[in-house]
Amino acid sequence: MAAHASQRRFGREHRAPRKPGYGPQAGLMKHRELRFSLRSYERIDEASRFLTAQGNITVTGRRGRALAIEYSLTEHSFRSIERLLDENGFHTDTGLVMRIVRSLLHFCEDTQLRNLRQPERLIKKSNEIYVKAWQHHPHGDHDDTPTELRDYR
Repeated sequence: MAAHASQRRFGREHRAPRKPGYGPQAGLMKHRELRFSLRSYERIDEASRFLTAQGNITVTGRRGRALAIEYSLTEHSFRSIERLLDENGFHTDTGLVMRIVRSLLHFCEDTQLRNLRQPERLIKKSNEIYVKAWQHHPHGDHDDTPTELRDYR
């Protein structure tokens, strides 16, 4: 039971509260939760206005010392938003769990961006590889077993 409770507690720390219509975040629109440190707690409203002024970042809510944000991965990444906040004096939570969660988010978004930059593969031509390989294999009945052993009597 304790593992289940900790899973619930830590599972919500990196995600923005779900609204109806929010699905898995496999697409380019990301819904995240930014947790601020205790020393930036008083400046959360200022941080909210700052993020909104940046363009293409929507602040959808506030809960405690966290802001729920939405952004498109084509415009921003979680890493760039954190860097922008840090450069302007807003400090995010640096607890161990949040550092791990942020590292995972950075890795996932970096991987998704890297995959988006890759040229699209031509899937229709992939069968040509198998056709050429099949042409080099011997066809027909090439069983070396003598015919008298293959016939059933």
